[in-house]
This record gives sequence, C-alpha cells and structure tokens, in this order.
Amino acid sequence: MQAARVTRPPLPLRLYGWLTTLAAPLVHARVQRRLLAQGVAPARTRERLGHATQPRPVGPLVWIHGASVGETLSALPLIAGLLAQDAPPAILVTSGTATSAAVLARRLPTGAIHQFAPLDTGPALRRFHAHWRPDLLVLMESEIWPRMIVTAPCPVVLMNARLSARTLDRWRRLGAPARWLLDRFALIVTQTAQGADDVRCLGLAADRVRVGGNLKAAATPPAADAAVLAGLQSTLAGRPRWLAASTHAGEEAAILRAHRAVLAQDPAACLIFAPRHPDRADDIAALAAQTDLTLTRRSRGEAPTAQVHLADTLDEMGLWYRLSPIVFMGGSLVPVGGHNPWEGAALGCALLTGPHLDNCGADWAGLRDGDAAITDLTDATLAPAIQRLLHDPVAAQAMGARARALTAQQSADIDRTLADLRRLMQTGPQP
Repeated sequence: MQAARVTRPPLPLRLYGWLTTLAAPLVHARVQRRLLAQGVAPARTRERLGHATQPRPVGPLVWIHGASVGETLSALPLIAGLLAQDAPPAILVTSGTATSAAVLARRLPTGAIHQFAPLDTGPALRRFHAHWRPDLLVLMESEIWPRMIVTAPCPVVLMNARLSARTLDRWRRLGAPARWLLDRFALIVTQTAQGADDVRCLGLAADRVRVGGNLKAAATPPAADAAVLAGLQSTLAGRPRWLAASTHAGEEAAILRAHRAVLAQDPAACLIFAPRHPDRADDIAALAAQTDLTLTRRSRGEAPTAQVHLADTLDEMGLWYRLSPIVFMGGSLVPVGGHNPWEGAALGCALLTGPHLDNCGADWAGLRDGDAAITDLTDATLAPAIQRLLHDPVAAQAMGARARALTAQQSADIDRTLADLRRLMQTGPQP
C-alpha cells in the first residue's frame, strides 16, 4: 500500500513560519521605507502585507511571481501565450522591487495585473489568497518561499528553474524539510538537463521534473522608439561606442577606468552607462568626475555628447542595445551573480561579461562556446577586450550575428509549457 502523503510541515518549516510572522512588522517597516524612498505610492506598500489594491478579475487566475526585473520579464512569453488562448485566464504578476513595478507597468500586456508580493508570512498570505484566489502559482527561476508554497490553494510550478551550486548544497543539508517542500511542487521545469538531474537527486519524483526551453531567450527584445533612436544615432554618428549594462556598486569604477584606457587610443569613443538601479546615478556621476571623464545624463534630457552618457532612466534598454554594437553585462566583476545576456544577444550585440556568473552561468557558457561572447573578464582584461572589438568592427558584428542565431535556437518550448499549465489549472484547489 502506498504511504499517505504527509501534509503537516516538518518542525523546521513550522518554526520558520512562526519566526517570519513574529518578524513581519519589522520586515515590513524596512521594506516600506525602501519602497517609499523609491517613489512607490504609500497605499501600494500595503500590498506587501497582502492587502490588494486592485479588484480580482472574474474567472480563472494565474499568479506568476518573480523576484525583480529579470525574473518577471522572463515570464513575458509565458504571459503572452496564456493570454492568446481561446478562454484566457487573468494574469497576476507579483515582484518585490520598485524597479520591477515601474518596468512592468510599461511592459505587461492588457489582461495582466501587477502587485507587490506579500511577505512570506501566514497573515499576509491569508489576506492575499482570500482576495486573489489563484488557480495556479508559477514561481520563476529560484523564487522558493516556504510559506508561499505551503499556503498556496492551487498547484505550484517552478518555471525556468535555476538552482545554484550553493542552493543545491543548502537543500541537501536541509534533508527532510527540503524534500517535503519540493513535494509541494506539481511541476519543475529546469533550464538545463543538469538542473533536472539535480532536482531529481533532491528527491522529487521524476515525472514532475522536465527540461524546458529558456524563457529569457524566447522573450521579445525590448522595444525602442524609432524617432528617438534615429536622433541618438545622429548625435553619436562616427563615434565608436560600447554599453555597460546592469552595472552594480563595486565594479563601476573599474568600468570607468577601462573607458579611460579606451579613450587613450580613441578619444572620440563614447561609453553608454546603464546601471541596474538608476537611482544610483548620482554615485556614478561622482565616480566619473573623480576619473576626469565628462558626462551627460539621459534623465536630464542631455544629448550623448560627452565621453560617458549616463542612461539613468527606466525601460529604455531597447535604445541602448540598438546603439551599442559591444555590450559589457555588469553584476559580474563583483559577486552579484551576473545578468541575463539574451536581450542583447537577440539584438545582435557582441557580448562581454566578468567571472561572477552564478545566476546565469549556463546562458553565458552557451554563448561563449558558440563564439558569441567573451566571459571571465577582469579589471585588467576588460579594457583590452573592448579595444580589440572597437578596432575590429567586422569581428564585433560577426560575434553579434552568432549571438542572434543562438538566441533563436534557445527559444523555449512554449506550446508544451502552456499545455502543462492548462492541465494543472484543471486539477482544482489543493489541500
């Protein structure tokens, strides 16, 4: 006889639930201060406590949760596919950051709603579920929150799953609680075959794990206003240029030093600097001044006429990728974990990055092995790599063409995924 499924969480998970509930007021106060400082309306900060600020649409509803910009944008092909069905469900997308909320306000299609994610506490999630009543929960990449999973009144899917070596090691050491939590997933779709094997080794039944396509590679690249793009191209005509995208504190000084080295060989070169968090623009401007570099700022309406153009606005990456044949992706000279290369790859950019790629190593390895990217650059090797490509635009163009071709090959198996989600939505509420 098959053993009955144990429905009560193991003691460590119950302790986690009690502790997070006790800590919720302090956690919410800190989160609220951060959101308010980033311009979020006060009423919307209560969404983190599970209070809805929009009505629930009638009919089935799919809840998709991602940590921030990268994870939620990777879900856009999935959202488009769900909404293209004959009887489309409503889509609720949650995330935790002000930046993701601002970007999604522009990028989500009609039929999709954004809310800030509830804190991982019983009271917040009870309020959230009482209002939204999801028919399916889709978690993106590595967003594994115990209370969110345990309290879900519907099947739970982990999509585009990405578990780092550190995460896998932690799950192995957790033992029974990790196995119990994994057993709550109706389906886990991994980015790689190795990822699927890793999840099976943690104890999840083989029929609930499969390898899928890469959703980030399948996403439509960010758009750009044609008139604005033409104006910027005219201003920059004849100037060699490169883009430093999604940069973080701790690596930006090295990027500016690399540009000084580039300028020593080509005084007309322009660095377009697009930090991951535009609210850090003042810090970057100060670094540029300390490095004796002239700078213009997009947020002030200034044209890119200086040695560095600071792209300190949201949702304009489509412009900067199209203007820059060479792109260095940040979050990689410091141990942030790297960032998604596929938007630049889809637009035919020659791609470069640093050695810290825990979040997206498989993506970059595929591009590197296809001679479409250069990885593992350091403070010392970044400038020479940029200089070589600037001085050999034919080689840079060929790298970009290979990147575009590899992006097409990586497109996700959206139809199979949508069929899986439709099937799971019909299984009904979970105990």
